[in-house]
Amino acid sequence: MPEMKLRHAVRAIVLDDDDRILLCRLAFQKTIVWAAPGGGVEPGEAPLAALRRELDEEVGLAVEADPPHVWHQRVVASGHAAGYDGVVNDYFLVRVPAFAPRGARSDEELAAEHIDAFRWWTLQEIAGYRGPELFSPRDLATPLAALLAGGPPARPVPLGL
Repeated sequence: MPEMKLRHAVRAIVLDDDDRILLCRLAFQKTIVWAAPGGGVEPGEAPLAALRRELDEEVGLAVEADPPHVWHQRVVASGHAAGYDGVVNDYFLVRVPAFAPRGARSDEELAAEHIDAFRWWTLQEIAGYRGPELFSPRDLATPLAALLAGGPPARPVPLGL
């Protein structure tokens, strides 16, 4: 049996002083997904180095300290990530004052990665959203509410799709 090929990525739960979360809008053909900023870990790259690189490139955020690892997501699903059997996302908590996201990448470079917008969301907006667009993870409101109420967990919380 061949070994599964999973795409390893790091993502930041970027929270501002009002507990709003910064999400990027990913447009895949007919599917729109709001997800935490971040991206793939390059071969030989440490996860936190990848997180720092991705946040600088996508939203213009410099992360100095090592943020806590709060969530771990493993999704094995055919077609979930092109060329892979699924994904592994490790999420880290980054608290910052609100800012206007503008990273080192151009709009064209972001579009090549399917990113076409950024938005600050409140927990209430996410929990009450009933539109056609999705969140990643799908039930983002539940782990986000727990994180806001209890702070970083002692061990990363496992997430599903």
